Amino acid sequence: MKNVISCDQFTKEDLKEIFDLADVVRANPEKYMNALNGKVVTTLFFEPSTRTRLSFETAVVRLGGRLVSTENGKTNSSSTKGETLEDTIRVVTGYTDAIVMRHSFNDAAERAAKIATVPVINAGSGKGEHPTQSLLDAYTIRREKGRLDNLKIAILGDLINGRTIHSLIKLFGRYENIEFYALSKENLALPEKYVKIIEETGNKYFKCNSFEDIPKDVDVMYHTRIQAERCDEDLGKEEFIINKKVLNQFSEDTIVLHPLPRVDEIATDIDNDKRAMFFKQAHNGMWVRMALLLKVFEEEK
Repeated sequence: MKNVISCDQFTKEDLKEIFDLADVVRANPEKYMNALNGKVVTTLFFEPSTRTRLSFETAVVRLGGRLVSTENGKTNSSSTKGETLEDTIRVVTGYTDAIVMRHSFNDAAERAAKIATVPVINAGSGKGEHPTQSLLDAYTIRREKGRLDNLKIAILGDLINGRTIHSLIKLFGRYENIEFYALSKENLALPEKYVKIIEETGNKYFKCNSFEDIPKDVDVMYHTRIQAERCDEDLGKEEFIINKKVLNQFSEDTIVLHPLPRVDEIATDIDNDKRAMFFKQAHNGMWVRMALLLKVFEEEK
């Protein structure tokens, strides 16, 4: 696991190892305080980020490593002068032991990995993938539901531009008996290539027109905001909003996830509901990314 580029690369066994290690680190953080002693990790972000960047940076610090950080590489790096992504990576790879990168290009992480001589971790590439988000999503589901097979998952919101949804679908291709219920405006519907991925891995896909089409015993409701920054045209406002009235139509065991930030697709009146897991989900990201960094540097030994 030198590089972390796509959820395609993980086996079911890989995922179990990462999630088990995250649990161990969570229970014994002091044991890993110096695990990355002497290592320098660069967080190279060409797009805005709060949770991904800060949880990765906190993970590095908690493991005893050091950071070199670019928060807004799109305007605060030589890319504004016309430097190519490849040349940026050629330079940065000589300063650091690993690169955590977010970029607007769909293939940015793959391109960086071809150039870099140190591990590259994809922290979000355009409309493509966000594999570490899906790791923490699945880890949260495992902790709350106790399993990753035999699940009903509703995916809502911007299914065409939402890279977290795309990665989640690929990741759950490693598990059995997964039913996906997709609810979105028509102009934000899940691309056919991801429908095929669901079906080719033996799982099931159902297109929904309203909340009434989602089973009342659905295990997970995973909402996403409209990714207005990824399109030139006006995508409009979210029509399917999870509020207290909607959530109360579903099981007491249904959990609500969201990669955040939310806009108006999840109402604040469910924030104190025990089924609302999105802030706990965000906090889980630190533990998962600590485990992932440990696995990446383990491969470097």
